[in-house]
Amino acid sequence: MSGSKTVRRVSFIALAALTAAGAPPAPSIAQSAYRDGSPTPAACEALGFSTVAERDDYRGAARVGIPPPPPPPPQVQPRGRAADAAAGVHKRIEELAVTGQSVRPAAPSMYAPPPAIMRQRVETERYPSAQANPIRRVADEPVSTFSVDVDTAAYANVRRFLNDGRRPPADAVRVEELVNYFDYGYVAPNDRATPFRPFVAVTPSPWSAQREIMHIGLQGYEPPRAAQPPLNLVFLIDTSGSMSSEDRLPLARKSLGLLIDQLRPQDRVAMVAYAGSAGAVLAPTDGRQKLKMRCALEALHSGGSTAGGAGLALAYDLARQNFDPKAVNRVILVTDGDFNVGVADPAKLKDFVAEQRKTGVYLSVYGYGRGNYNDAMMQTLAQNGNGTAAYVDTLNEARRLFRDDFTASLFPIADDVKIQVEFNPARVSEYRLIGYETRMLAREDFNNDRVDAGEVGSGASVTALYEITPTGAAPSSDPLRYGRRPTPAPAPAGELAFLKVRYKLPGERTSRLIERPIGAADVYPNVASAPEPARWALAVAGFGQKLRGDPRIDERFGWPQVAALAQGARGEDPFGLRAEFVQLVRNAEGARSLNE
Repeated sequence: MSGSKTVRRVSFIALAALTAAGAPPAPSIAQSAYRDGSPTPAACEALGFSTVAERDDYRGAARVGIPPPPPPPPQVQPRGRAADAAAGVHKRIEELAVTGQSVRPAAPSMYAPPPAIMRQRVETERYPSAQANPIRRVADEPVSTFSVDVDTAAYANVRRFLNDGRRPPADAVRVEELVNYFDYGYVAPNDRATPFRPFVAVTPSPWSAQREIMHIGLQGYEPPRAAQPPLNLVFLIDTSGSMSSEDRLPLARKSLGLLIDQLRPQDRVAMVAYAGSAGAVLAPTDGRQKLKMRCALEALHSGGSTAGGAGLALAYDLARQNFDPKAVNRVILVTDGDFNVGVADPAKLKDFVAEQRKTGVYLSVYGYGRGNYNDAMMQTLAQNGNGTAAYVDTLNEARRLFRDDFTASLFPIADDVKIQVEFNPARVSEYRLIGYETRMLAREDFNNDRVDAGEVGSGASVTALYEITPTGAAPSSDPLRYGRRPTPAPAPAGELAFLKVRYKLPGERTSRLIERPIGAADVYPNVASAPEPARWALAVAGFGQKLRGDPRIDERFGWPQVAALAQGARGEDPFGLRAEFVQLVRNAEGARSLNE
């Protein structure tokens, strides 16, 4: 396996769980050594931050060197209204702009429940409900159109379930996110203006007789690090009571600390925390002041309800106030997605972030925790905020996202990327797109530059798989009795389909087009002769479809067959990512269902 991302990978061979019995606790940020100094209590106090919560009843706010606010008067408005949370937003921003000092969030009125109650919480995880794509007749619908998706949240979340010995809910398994978790070593383009190079392979299906799999890959351009624009980031950090466990706020602090390590002097970071209300905890700070950023993170403590809508509003305000047209302007949200105060309606938040992306400020979403994890909210925000969604289950995953794939996560090379495939009815009678159920577009949306689609980052790749039925093979549905379809125009000899990719370069309003025929030269007679990327993608897609209980998977294609296919396509695997996947396949075979 080769490719631009491979050289940035570090080992992801599974580490022992942070909470394993007898295991020593992982070191905090304050216990680690940095070139610019460690965020010890004394060092942070000197910068105006206290890393110790002053009182148990004030856990939700970060102490930033100013006295705690007085207790609220007896007559207060009921919490939960957007106006309550947003009333002080502009005042806080003005104070931040005038003084340049951090502003402490208001004290929350709700407190984190005791650990025993947290453990007894009934699981309320929420996932987008999407039916698997149907089989479509080429004679009726010859064109398939969808928005690309480079998110990886589903893979890490599925891994979390399987490592716990349980099968994930079917809706938690988005097959395209499992497939796109891996680097396929596609040949990279060498031109910024044409930032994608297509890869195509057609092989027999390993799970359905008389069917074939059409593999489409796009490798993104990776500009030199020195040529990448500066960053204008706002960290939006959920400090509510639901973020108190080790796999939430403590892990989020470590994750953002890894991102801080990558910053250059020209990059800037501001921070906003939200619990019962939202407040800025760090003014825009350049990349030379990493210690100050780490102290701001160490000063965060969890407690209170979740005013996520107010937090988003404040973060976007800060990003716009410091907007740089030559920079990457982005809000980085870390949360379990459990918004329960103020504006918490996914439809309203969807409209809000969709409107904000028009200003040039994008949104990336990183999910943490289990039990009440709201994946549906995370997907809504990321898909409409021109950003990516990822799930962080371990510190290793944080390293992958915030260190090894740092450029792919933050530096866009193309916006509104869409894929369209037209199938030749003389060669293909049926097709179905595997995954991408929440990314489907109408045929006419492909040429409409006002229709939003996915963003692709520096050096990232995109992979999609179609299961097709060749003409002459038994179709899935009976032919029509009445009404013969017009004879299609003859296609060039040997063409199975025609691939189109439409994209916009960052900052441009008019899209560009890449086209490529898919023909006989792309066809392999059997799976064993197919390229390694195609064989690996087949294994991952088969794994995901089996987890979803897809009825189109032959019963004879069991977990041993998935594992064998993956083992044969592992390649060099220098960092253990593919070996870890093979172990997940074995875990899936013995995992119990959620109802057991």
